[in-house]
Amino acid sequence: MAFKDGDFVEIEYTVWDAANSSIISTTSADKAKKAYVFNERLQYGPVLVILGSAGVIKGLDRELRNLKVGDEKKFNLKPEEAFGNRSEDLVRVMPLSEFRARDMNPYPGMQVNLDNVTAIVKSVNSGRVVVDANHPYAGKDVTYEVKVIRHLANDNEKVESLSKSYGVKPTQVTAATDKVDIFYNNEVSKNADYFIGRANLIASVFAHMKNIKAVNVKEEYLRPEEKKEDKKSN
Repeated sequence: MAFKDGDFVEIEYTVWDAANSSIISTTSADKAKKAYVFNERLQYGPVLVILGSAGVIKGLDRELRNLKVGDEKKFNLKPEEAFGNRSEDLVRVMPLSEFRARDMNPYPGMQVNLDNVTAIVKSVNSGRVVVDANHPYAGKDVTYEVKVIRHLANDNEKVESLSKSYGVKPTQVTAATDKVDIFYNNEVSKNADYFIGRANLIASVFAHMKNIKAVNVKEEYLRPEEKKEDKKSN
């Protein structure tokens, strides 16, 4: 059965720069280590793709629609079907003082958010900072190798997979007709990243699961155990 708009599909993939066969990105920890691109901050393994969404590049979206669970395929993509062509309009020169005013110390390779646009600092000199908002692989021909792991059919699976994408996997998910109950127990760390991820998860549920009218989130907090001080003998 061919996939269609709105389908939730989990895939494994590896992407190479077609010009030099170097790995750009992969879901395989082993391949990343062999290519010396392993990042311990990343979570490796199958990733979620929602067909027809803005987060999927055109060429990958097209190829996945002709596959089924268990299929594997390797294909080449031109920039316009991959990460886009480079645009000089997305390269800006900014005064260093503007970064100082934001309490930022820019350096080459630093990722920054400017007016809700992610950019990379390319150079810093003479009080000027060059930033590039092009995708890091814009303008490149790439080679994709993908394997379709599973097609998510029920709402529980969809919410769980979305939550993994945002790094906020819940303790329990219960979906029923038009609502979803999500529970996070005390073992889930409630830090700043958690609250951002939780907000993104809820927004994504409403964006991609049109049948859901309500998301109920329940959180558990337990009083920390008080440390007992050792009594010193006199």
